[in-house]
Amino acid sequence: MSGEEKGGIREAKDRFELARLLRQEEYSLISFKEKKEKKKPIFNFAGLMGVSVSDKMVFSRNLGVMISAGLALTRALDILSRQTKNKKFKKIILVLIESVQKGVPLSEAMKIYPNVFPPFFIAMVRVGEESGKLSESLKLVAEQLERDHVLTRKIKGALIYPTIIIIVMIVIGILMLLYVVPTLISTFKELNVELPMSTQIIIFTSDFLTNHPLSVIGIFLVLLFIFPWLARTERGKRLLSTVSLHLPLFSTIVKKINSSRTSRTLASLIDSGVNIIEALSITKDVLQNHRYKQVLENAKVDVQKGAPISESFKKASNLYPILVGEMMAVGEETGKLSEMLNRLAVFYEEEVAEATKDMTTVIEPVLMIIIGAIVGFFAISMIKPMYSMMSGI
Repeated sequence: MSGEEKGGIREAKDRFELARLLRQEEYSLISFKEKKEKKKPIFNFAGLMGVSVSDKMVFSRNLGVMISAGLALTRALDILSRQTKNKKFKKIILVLIESVQKGVPLSEAMKIYPNVFPPFFIAMVRVGEESGKLSESLKLVAEQLERDHVLTRKIKGALIYPTIIIIVMIVIGILMLLYVVPTLISTFKELNVELPMSTQIIIFTSDFLTNHPLSVIGIFLVLLFIFPWLARTERGKRLLSTVSLHLPLFSTIVKKINSSRTSRTLASLIDSGVNIIEALSITKDVLQNHRYKQVLENAKVDVQKGAPISESFKKASNLYPILVGEMMAVGEETGKLSEMLNRLAVFYEEEVAEATKDMTTVIEPVLMIIIGAIVGFFAISMIKPMYSMMSGI
């Protein structure tokens, strides 16, 4: 109305709604162009490949501090773009600055990079913008990312030892099949010894590895590409979700991890002012296990029908421990749901930390038993024909 011209991007159902929204902000629509949502592949690829959790933690924490200190959003982003050593993230921040200067809210600009800024990140920033408490929302985002990062790091740390042992065992097995077994095979053939089934299996495997190396490499490469592809399909996700919940040693940890992640994400979103329906939708996207996603979807439907959120979690006692549903019920009754969820998150994060320590202790003897069984099978398969040969002399 003052004569100032301003451009930007707005989401609207049609041009009439766009004009109405602008009139509410004392602007008149002069011209518009419909823009189909396009993702920028180069930046999305950069976000997927090069922006670590640590980069995002530093970004959200520092941005919150600078905004609370009174710096303008564009200036704070500019400082962060010059501060970061990650070139790919620097490009993303520069695009965010450009969008914000055009009048686009920061949360809307972040939607261009879904691989960098997850749904809960965008939702909390949006609520912070709407409530005028962006710095506080960014602080919560940083805390959420940090706790999730610590949790993931502990799980990976617990899996390093067994992974190394299994890889070394496979390498030694292949070397034995390639160099040791062929020598013994030639001896057996010369003496025309009758071979038991276990020995024949080892000989067949050794022959295949020795005579068809390209086929072996081809099979390995095919499996290397097929498994990730299957894991991304709906059926593959369902299968992996079910298997992870029935694996010895791992199933308990999977339940505790998902309980912790659900509680922490829901608590952060509710604390930021996100409504419970949207909070459940975002939390569902944060979780990886398909079975747990379904629980969150059921909870959303139940809440829309007027049922307490705790009821859905009580029904899923095979996935979420009984404590989760009961604590949620107490939180709903006392009006302190986010506080109870935070307590649950802390409790299960500590449980995961203890479980990962115990898992390393338990896995070691299990691996020794497996290695012993494999070595025993190999030794018996190779020694038995020798005994037969000696007894025939």
